[in-house]
Amino acid sequence: MAQSGIVFPSGPLSNADLAPVQERHWAWRDYLFLWMSNVHSVAGYLTLGSFFTMGLNVGAVLAGLVLAILLVHLLCNLVAVPSQKGGVPFPVMIRAAFGVYGAIIPALVRGVIAVGWYGIQTWLASNAIVLFVLHFFPSTLSYADLHRHGALGLSMLGWAAFLSVWLLQLAVFWRGMEAIRHFIDWAGPAIYGVILVLDAALLIRTHGQWHFSVLPQGGLSISATAGGALAVTSLTLAYFSPIILNFGDFARYGISMGDVRRGNFWGLPVNFMAFVLLVLTTIILTQPALGRLVLDPAETIVLFDSQTILLVGTLTLVAATIGINISANFVSAAFDFSNIAPSSISWRQGGIIASIGAIVLTPWNFYAHPELIHLTLDILGLFIAPVTSILLVDYYIVQKRQLDLAALYSTTHDDTYWYSLGMNPRALTALGLSVILGLLVVFLPALAALQNFSWVIGFVAGGIAHGLLSHFSPAARKEA
Repeated sequence: MAQSGIVFPSGPLSNADLAPVQERHWAWRDYLFLWMSNVHSVAGYLTLGSFFTMGLNVGAVLAGLVLAILLVHLLCNLVAVPSQKGGVPFPVMIRAAFGVYGAIIPALVRGVIAVGWYGIQTWLASNAIVLFVLHFFPSTLSYADLHRHGALGLSMLGWAAFLSVWLLQLAVFWRGMEAIRHFIDWAGPAIYGVILVLDAALLIRTHGQWHFSVLPQGGLSISATAGGALAVTSLTLAYFSPIILNFGDFARYGISMGDVRRGNFWGLPVNFMAFVLLVLTTIILTQPALGRLVLDPAETIVLFDSQTILLVGTLTLVAATIGINISANFVSAAFDFSNIAPSSISWRQGGIIASIGAIVLTPWNFYAHPELIHLTLDILGLFIAPVTSILLVDYYIVQKRQLDLAALYSTTHDDTYWYSLGMNPRALTALGLSVILGLLVVFLPALAALQNFSWVIGFVAGGIAHGLLSHFSPAARKEA
């Protein structure tokens, strides 16, 4: 990751990994493949499948997803601009809003959430390996029994599979950003081939018969359907919120903003909706072909009972999930933890901290059922959404697109982003108020109807609060 021969800002707030990059060679195709890796994962498949089982009609779910991905596209393009301009990662860019030391708080929040997602994705990929082993080696069934051979919520076989995927990801990460770029260039597209082959095989088994009626239908009113579609939009935004926030970690390597925008267009609206249609088709086909609706792609592959599809499908699912995990979670957490003490913690050491945290959190307890999936997304969203809006409002409205690059690494009290003791109390207050509001929305029974909208509420509240506090406290705003 560090680039030899490049002079970067010195001092306690910098290291070779957090310094502005000078060599940029990510073209638009790299961003397309980045989004393929982020979308084409077991978690993405399960999340989309959970939306189609909410009781909404298919049209409402698709409408909610289209609106969500257009907003994700817009937000990623907006987040990309300052990082691509300055060549800096998210934890450095966020210093402009929160102060050079205050930025540690939102970066640490993002890092902890990245660790949680990293563990969830690792566990989901390892489940495919467990099913694969049980299919070919039935004698290992007792080792998959949590009550006979298990600890901390995982069976012995589950632990072996989890640690195998965990080590494989660490090996790819350790080779640096270029190795990660090359890995996701093929891991993301590969799953298209597997799902297309699986769908063709399922269609043959059903003799071409399939229908939307196999999905749960709640007979909802027009207003309830509209509310459900908007809930799908909010939950999808929450799902993408981690990489929206730290998209600057990747935009900084873009050859130009034109490449970033072009890659985002093909990778988000186009690629995402194509994947949605594939997931929908596959889930619908499982009912007539396998006897019941199956939301887990790994389980679908096993139940189809084809050794070739099982082998190729399992390897591809694992590879695709590793792709999203490294790009969306491992990279971000490494930068975020390095930012805590740049002179002591390198990018790779930050990654080690993240990988250990993914085991300690036992995140497989957060994503086991559709209800837990939605609750997890709500909780993650209420923390990340305000940080995203504060970053955008600060750069585009408060700072008026001005970026003092040297001040991002400066502890001089008169510099632009020092504020008060290195912290901007306005941004921190806006974040605190927004998180409290989000927690009330998620956990207060009287506000249960708004629970799935926690991301939108947090995003709007954070941006408005930061904008108003900055406007009415001009002393907190130092011109770059």
